[in-house]
Amino acid sequence: MLPKSLRPLFPYLKKYRLSFAVGMICVLCNNGVWILFPQVIRRAVDDLHVGVTRHKLWIYALLLLAVAAIKGIFQFLTRWIMIGISREIEFDMRNDLFQHLERLSYSYYQRIRTGDIMARATNDLNAVRMLLGPAIMYSANTIVFTIGALAFMLSISPRLTFYAFLPLPVISIVVQYFGRRIHERFERIQAMFSEISARAQENFSGARVVRAYVQEEAEIAAFETSNKEYIARSLKLVRLMGMLWPTLETMLGFAIVLVLWVGGREVVNGQLTVQLLSYLRTKTTISLPGAMSIGDFVAFNTYMVQLTWPIIALGWVINIFQRGTASMARINEILTEKPEIEDTPAIKAAGAPTTHLRGDIEFRGLNFAYNGTPVLHDVNLYVPAGSSLAIVGPTGSGKTTLVSLIPRIYEAAPGTVLIDGRPIREYPLEFLRHQIGFVPQETFLFSETVRENIAFGNVDASDEQVRSAAQAASIAADIESFPEQYQTLVGERGITLSGGQKQRTAIARAIIRDPRILVLDDALSSVDTHTEDKILNHLREVMRDRTTIFISHRVSTVRNADMIAVLHGGRIVELGTHDQLLTLNGYYSDLYNKQLLEEELAEV
Repeated sequence: MLPKSLRPLFPYLKKYRLSFAVGMICVLCNNGVWILFPQVIRRAVDDLHVGVTRHKLWIYALLLLAVAAIKGIFQFLTRWIMIGISREIEFDMRNDLFQHLERLSYSYYQRIRTGDIMARATNDLNAVRMLLGPAIMYSANTIVFTIGALAFMLSISPRLTFYAFLPLPVISIVVQYFGRRIHERFERIQAMFSEISARAQENFSGARVVRAYVQEEAEIAAFETSNKEYIARSLKLVRLMGMLWPTLETMLGFAIVLVLWVGGREVVNGQLTVQLLSYLRTKTTISLPGAMSIGDFVAFNTYMVQLTWPIIALGWVINIFQRGTASMARINEILTEKPEIEDTPAIKAAGAPTTHLRGDIEFRGLNFAYNGTPVLHDVNLYVPAGSSLAIVGPTGSGKTTLVSLIPRIYEAAPGTVLIDGRPIREYPLEFLRHQIGFVPQETFLFSETVRENIAFGNVDASDEQVRSAAQAASIAADIESFPEQYQTLVGERGITLSGGQKQRTAIARAIIRDPRILVLDDALSSVDTHTEDKILNHLREVMRDRTTIFISHRVSTVRNADMIAVLHGGRIVELGTHDQLLTLNGYYSDLYNKQLLEEELAEV
C-alpha cells in the first residue's frame, strides 16, 4: 500500500506494470543466481578438502565464472529495465505537470513565484525519479536476496542465523528514527532551494532594474545569505546520513563478529576434527547433529559478506525514499491545484459552436471584487459588433480588470458578461479565446525569433501573413532593418527590442489571428505620438468589421472611437462620443484640455 503522498504515482506505476513485472523477474533471476555463489564455494571447499585435483579446480572455477557471468547479465537487464522505467515515468510526469500548469488560472501565478515552480519541476521531479528507479530496484534486490540467503543460512545453522539477525530489531528502530528526520530535513532543504531559485529568477529577469539602482552588491549579499542557509540545511542532512550508514555497518559488523565467534568455537571444539578422523578410518564422512563442515562455515560467512551491501543500500534507499516522498508531496501541491476558470462538463460535452462570433459585447449589472476588494460597481455597457469602444480613466479605476473579464482571464459573476447575447460561460474557453485578440498592458515576448513571436497565436501562418500583420502594427519597417529581419532573436522577454517595438510586435501577434474581438490594453503607451498615428491609421483598416476595445490615457488615441467610456472608481461616470464628452465638462474634458496644453508647451 502506497503512502498517501505517493498515491498520485499509482497511475504511472500501473501504466508500466508489465515492464515492472519483467524487471522483477530479472531481479529474481539475478539474486537467485547470486544466492548459489556461496553454495558453489561450499561444495568446492568440502570437495577439495578431501582431495585437490586439476579436474575439480577447472569444474569449480568454471562454475564460479558461470554464476558471475549469468548474474552480470541479469544485473544489466535489471538496471536497464528498472532505471529505464523511472526515466519514462519522469518524462510522463514532466509532461503532465507542464500541461497542468498551462491550464491553471492566471491568479495562481500571482500567488506562486516562478522560481518555486521551476524548483519543483526540476529538483523535486528528479528526487521522485530516484524513488521510482534506484530505490525500487535496490529495495527489491535487498528483499529477494535477504529472503533467499536467510533460507540457506537456516539450513546450514539456525543457531548462527539467530545470532546473525540479532541486531535486526535495533536496525528497524534506527531506520525509523533516521527516516523520519531525513524526511523533515529534506523538506526544509527543498523549500530553501525554491527560495534560491525564485531569487535567482527574479534577479535575472529584473537585471535592468538591479543595475539601474546599483543594487548588484546588495543582491549578491542577499543571495549569498540564502545560499549559506541552503548549505547549512544540506549539511545537517549530510551529517544525519553520515550517522545512518556507519550505524547500519556497525550493526552488521557486530553480527559478523558474533557469527565468527560462535562458529569458530564449534571448529575449535573439535566437531570438524571428529569428522576428519571418521573419514580417515572409514573413508566416509560422519554427519554429527548440529555439526558444520568447513564448507558450511565458509558458505555461511560468504552469505554474511554478501548481505553487507544490501544492508548498506538499505540506508541509501531510506534516504532516497524520504527525499522522493517529500518531493512528491511538493509536486502534488501543484497537481491538486484546480483551475479557478474552466469549462463545465456540460459545456465540454456540447463542444464549440460551428460559427464565428459576431462580436456584440454587453456588461450587464457587473460587479467584481478581487481578493475581497471591490473593483467594479454596477457596470452596464453595450458594444455593438464591428464598433469600437475606448476606455479612459485614472490609474486604478478598473480599466484592465474590465477588459480582462471578456476572455475570462478573471471570472465575472454568471450572466454579467455576454457576447452575442449569450453569457460567456456558455462558450468553451478555447473557442472563446480563439475569437479574441488580446494585447495586455505588460508586453511579454518569448525568447524566440520575431517571426515566431508574431505567429505565436497562429503557428500555421505564412510569411506573407506575418508580414501583413507586422505592417498593420507598423513594425515591419523596424524588423526589415534588422540584419536577420524576421529571424532576429529577441532575447528573453524581448530584451533586445525597445518598449515600443515590443508593444507593436504584440499587436501584430494579436492581429495575425484575425480575431472577431480585438482588445488593446494601453498597447500604445510606449510609442511616440507620430508612431501612434501611423499605427492607428493601419489599425483602422484592421478594426473594420470587428469589435475593438482599447484602453488609453491619450485623447489622441481614443477620440475617433465610436464610443468612449470614462471609468472612475470602478464605475462608468461618462459615456459618449468625443464631442459629446467634451460638452459635459467632466473628467474627459479636463483630460483633453490638459493634453492639449501639453502639446502646445511641447511645440513652444
